[in-house]
Amino acid sequence: MAKGGKAAASAGDDRLAERLVTGPDGREHKLLVNLAESPASWLFSRGMLSRRQYDAAEALRRDWESAAMGACVTMNWDVAAAPSQGSRGAPEAPERGMKQIAAHDRMHGALGAAGRGLSDILWRVVCACESLGAAERALGWPVRAGKLVLGFALDRVADYYRIR
Repeated sequence: MAKGGKAAASAGDDRLAERLVTGPDGREHKLLVNLAESPASWLFSRGMLSRRQYDAAEALRRDWESAAMGACVTMNWDVAAAPSQGSRGAPEAPERGMKQIAAHDRMHGALGAAGRGLSDILWRVVCACESLGAAERALGWPVRAGKLVLGFALDRVADYYRIR
């Protein structure tokens, strides 16, 4: 951290960009974003995705994270370690909130809008943050086929999210 709590960045670092985001208070805030953080941002920063496709990828990623669909790697302290009185087996999971359920529904709607065959690469690259090359290998696709298919999938997801 640099003086004053601001992240230090060199003037020529093309991996960092300022983004305006709307916070929970409804006001816009400037954030310094590392464009190399996700495969979608890496592709966008190199001109391989359009702004619309990138925004669709970010919307899907946001819903993925809000739905808490990723693997849980820490202890969930909201659930008692011992089974509750009168129950057998594992304790019940806490109820999911309405926002989490809505994000889950939007995410599945977006993947469904992409369609069979397209949602595979979309999920791997946008949600699981696999590199394009790794996703192509895992799906048994030829090199560079993933970029084209990902673009088609993101166009459909942009339509689903009504991104212009």
